[in-house]
Amino acid sequence: MTIINQKKAKKLNWLQPTLIIGVVGLVFLLVINSFNEGFVIDRNVMESFTTIFISIILEAIPFVMLGVFISSIIQIFVSEEMIAKIIPKNKFVGIFAASLMGIIFPVCECANVPITRRLIKKGVPLHIGITFLMSVAIMNPVVLLSTYYAFSGSMQIVILRGLLGMIGAMIIGFVVSLLYKDDNQLRELSIGEEITCGCGHEHEEEHHHSHQEACGCSGQKEIDIHFHLECGCGDEHEEDLQFLDLACGCGHDHGHHQTKDISMKAKVVGKVKEIIEHTSAELYAVGRFLILGAFLSSIVQTMVARSFLITIGQGQIISIVVMMILAFVLSLCSEADAFIARTFVGQFTSGSIVAFMIFGPMIDVKNTLMLLEGFKAKFVIKLIIITSIICFGFALIINLIGL
Repeated sequence: MTIINQKKAKKLNWLQPTLIIGVVGLVFLLVINSFNEGFVIDRNVMESFTTIFISIILEAIPFVMLGVFISSIIQIFVSEEMIAKIIPKNKFVGIFAASLMGIIFPVCECANVPITRRLIKKGVPLHIGITFLMSVAIMNPVVLLSTYYAFSGSMQIVILRGLLGMIGAMIIGFVVSLLYKDDNQLRELSIGEEITCGCGHEHEEEHHHSHQEACGCSGQKEIDIHFHLECGCGDEHEEDLQFLDLACGCGHDHGHHQTKDISMKAKVVGKVKEIIEHTSAELYAVGRFLILGAFLSSIVQTMVARSFLITIGQGQIISIVVMMILAFVLSLCSEADAFIARTFVGQFTSGSIVAFMIFGPMIDVKNTLMLLEGFKAKFVIKLIIITSIICFGFALIINLIGL
């Protein structure tokens, strides 16, 4: 990784915690200034805080682990070429198909932007790529399952999240197709530069497994220039005849099949090791934000004055704005955000809670930084505005009709 990319990764790693701490501090100041009650942190408050915090972590972490494990398998074994072939190039059919790709390819949010960029470079139209980007984290079966579990088996909230996420992504794709006839909205990366997501893995412009699957070389040159073509046979057969299945006719077994068997075992072990490493890196990347999100949610539920929460949370418009900002800043993984959203039920409007669960997976601090690395800045700004308007509109409709 270049020095420039190391700086970007450090910026990504430190910006989100800083913003979250800032939000926590702002909540404290608002409550202290708005009410003369201050904070009375007694034993009961601390017990409630601990209970809420631990319950969020324990309930969310199994879904997070399952999600990153499945995502790791898909990223290692499924190439962008395969996804590009599946998605139709027709505008309307392609947008619809792209909105459902998360069901088939539930990849981690850390990889969504790099994958979308590579899909567009391989010929997928911009509007279809953006539809894929906006929907894949919401239509993930693990995400929908975690939502079902978090809201105690409520199919209404699961359907609302999935349906509005899919429709919202399709509308965003249509708007992008109208605004941008030219698909060239990618930012040219300099040599050695890659899009970093802070997960510990490098999502290069050409993912390594794509090359391996195309040529079958496994990323290695196994043929040594020192092998002997002559066979006397003096039994001096150079050890580097690996993978060169030449029969010399001497009647001796030079271990060709044995080296092939060893090679296959090494490949399997290598893949398993890669899955484990990728899963652990992704889990670390999303787990820290789950902990910070659970911490903030627990503080709000136990230490912020109830009257203050109700004043903000029951406003038709302000509640949506607050929850969308919270989703943007927290940058939670979509497998865990439902558990945070659930803690605000009864205090915030239904529309604002749905907005939290559809806006966050589409646009947050982490995705914005990656988008700015891979796409032109003007395009990213317009995309954020379009996404914000559509998600806000959905949430407002829910509030107005009283779901």
